[in-house]
Amino acid sequence: MRRLRPIFLLLLLPLFCVEARAQFKEEAFSQQYNDDTNAKKDSTDVMFSLRDFFGGVAHKHSIKVGTMFAGSTLFVGCSQIYNRDYWKLPVVYGGIGAGVAGGILFGREGNTRASTLCYAGAGLVWWASLMDGVVNYEPNDYPQPGKATLYALLLPGLGQIYNREYWKIPIYWGGIIGSAHFFMLNRTNYLRFRRIYREATDETATYTGPIPAQTALYYRDVYRRYRDYSVLAMAAFYLLQAIDANVFAYMHDFDVSDDISLNVSPTLIAPDEAYAMATPPAMGVRFGFTF
Repeated sequence: MRRLRPIFLLLLLPLFCVEARAQFKEEAFSQQYNDDTNAKKDSTDVMFSLRDFFGGVAHKHSIKVGTMFAGSTLFVGCSQIYNRDYWKLPVVYGGIGAGVAGGILFGREGNTRASTLCYAGAGLVWWASLMDGVVNYEPNDYPQPGKATLYALLLPGLGQIYNREYWKIPIYWGGIIGSAHFFMLNRTNYLRFRRIYREATDETATYTGPIPAQTALYYRDVYRRYRDYSVLAMAAFYLLQAIDANVFAYMHDFDVSDDISLNVSPTLIAPDEAYAMATPPAMGVRFGFTF
């Protein structure tokens, strides 16, 4: 009988192949489960398209607030065109042009402070044009995660105000201001010990200070490292509040019920007839969480 078992299995093999062909059809391996063109369009494969952006600016179709914002950072004033606020264009172009022209003019005259203020004014007008585009973006359905994220990127804490989570603002602003304070403190000490080290190692100068060169070198490197850590901390708080605004805008309508319970009940686990041969159902236990 043992010698006949391999022969018997070989005779049953064609029957199994026919059954397997019936159960595992070729379409199961070639079927596309994501045929939604809109989903493909919204995927990370196409994060920004100039054709999509300029089509929206020409009012041929609507565009997302992120697309409008990204394009307007380079093509200044396009957000006002998309929002049909044409009267704001002279203000935007005039303010930026006046700031840049004033910066160039004062720079040629050697007035560095006035030149810097003019360039800063031009940058402020550019920032205001972006903020204005996000504020007036339509539709104004609440909440919009894109709006919340851009608010937070343009002004830390504004995304939390948009999400009506005001209690988070002192946390993020406290972290940013605290990091900026330690940045200035560490930068001042770094410059101080760098100056002492240069004076102590300068052969043409007569250094008579109480701090030797090796000590000054050690503290220079320490405060430079702490200064860099402070910059990283500021960037971390800035990014964290932007992520927080985006996530909690998405979860704004997420309903969490006060009824938290666990239900346990017996159940029958039936096999998937489409991918398995007929087998009797198995006994099991079903756990149901309500929250």
